[in-house]
Amino acid sequence: MDEQFTIGRLSSRAGVNLQTVRYYERRGLLSPAGRKESGYRIYSLDTLKRLKFIRRAKELGFTLEEIRGLLDLRIEPAQSKDACDRVREKASIKLKTVEEKLKTLTSVRKVLKGFLNACDRRSPTEQCPILKA
Repeated sequence: MDEQFTIGRLSSRAGVNLQTVRYYERRGLLSPAGRKESGYRIYSLDTLKRLKFIRRAKELGFTLEEIRGLLDLRIEPAQSKDACDRVREKASIKLKTVEEKLKTLTSVRKVLKGFLNACDRRSPTEQCPILKA
């Protein structure tokens, strides 16, 4: 029989909190393998792997809906070349989004540095370049 986990052990092993596990259950991303006689939820090793995948995908910037799509592709037959192409396409789209955000943040950083360099800290607030912006 596969290793089974309570919600506390599952969340601890996956590096997320209990509320996150419950939230993902409500969103349909996770489901318990069953319940103990005491009524406590039990989770399988596959659920732990799935939860770790979700956490990692979130760290990479994927939304829960995007993750749902990736999870759907994960359960397709391994020989499905089309599924691999679709995963690659989703990752490519995410990379473009991240690159656009980096470009915007770089621009914001440049403007903020300019404001800070123009600020002499001794002028009255009506002459503050940051507040004039």
